[in-house]
Amino acid sequence: MQPAVSIRTILPADNAPLAQIIRTALAEFGANKPGTVFFDPTTDALYELFQTPGSHYFVAGAAGELLGGGGVFPTEALPEGTCELVKMYLRKEARGTGLGRQLIEHCLHWARENGYRRVYLETMPELKQALKVYELFGFTYLPGPLGNSGHFGCDRWMIRDL
Repeated sequence: MQPAVSIRTILPADNAPLAQIIRTALAEFGANKPGTVFFDPTTDALYELFQTPGSHYFVAGAAGELLGGGGVFPTEALPEGTCELVKMYLRKEARGTGLGRQLIEHCLHWARENGYRRVYLETMPELKQALKVYELFGFTYLPGPLGNSGHFGCDRWMIRDL
């Protein structure tokens, strides 16, 4: 029997394990390249980053072990009413279990409840399974980036109305 999964708000002690999950996932897919969160210093301080007003980060865990997380962030220069779905990563053993969908649902619900009207995201072709999940959630492709995320290593941009 699988242990029950819980989803909660990020805590300071989550910083190191989440950074490891994010960087390990990117390396597994060959996406550990400049211009991605792999090299972004905020990846090591997610709790502090998500103290920004208009942001929220959810972590998922089971049996006292972190499985991954994902968040909503008011990225600089996005159109009014738009937030970004960010740092959505899972440990290898948690992928394909529906946990990513649960985290995305939590993020979209939070964004809607907090007045956002659209959700934007940036990703890359190496993350094929994630692209499929985003498409299932109704995200559509954009011809170029919005806002100023600083992640020039991402070359797939998507948006969804809430």
